Amino acid sequence: MKQEPLLAPQCGYRNLKSFQVAELLYDVTVRFCNRYVDARSRTHDQMVQAARSGVQNIAEGSSVSGTSKKMELKLTNVARGSLEELGRDYEDHLRQRGKEIWRMGDPRRSELIARRPTTADDVALWVKAQYQKQCRGQGGQGGRSTASTSSTSESQEALAANAALTLVVVACSLLDRQVAAQAAAFEKEGGFTERLYRVRQSRRRAEH
Repeated sequence: MKQEPLLAPQCGYRNLKSFQVAELLYDVTVRFCNRYVDARSRTHDQMVQAARSGVQNIAEGSSVSGTSKKMELKLTNVARGSLEELGRDYEDHLRQRGKEIWRMGDPRRSELIARRPTTADDVALWVKAQYQKQCRGQGGQGGRSTASTSSTSESQEALAANAALTLVVVACSLLDRQVAAQAAAFEKEGGFTERLYRVRQSRRRAEH
């Protein structure tokens, strides 16, 4: 009979989809804040720190999972809370400037998700393409439109904020599933103490 390992197997936090999306969101947020948020404002620091907290807590939670399932669950929840806070900051940024916040069913959300961006440059290029598409649409058939003449076209700032919000939703959804899986595993298998007890008992039975 195969003996249960003392430490639970780990896939490594860099292989977690939640970590990959959170890290991308962190990079996007740093770029967004440096461009659109006053560096001297508290909001700038809060948004960057919330994005960083999401990344760091996912990584730390994964790192301690072998010895403390309880701490893993706690840190993953902290990461989820940090990204939820970041999402509210992006919503406030848009709302206070009278800009549209994309609804959940907006096709632009689906388009960005389907694109599967992996870098902040990927997101920036998508935002630029969306902006150009809007300008062409405002110009009509064979018409011409520029940012200065298109009064109804969203600014690149608003597009970038909504793109970041889309990534927040994806990251939070992934973390919700991750937390649920961690909670189920903890309920079924217990933590390190329970695992240690089972391993000891198994070895004693094997010795006798």
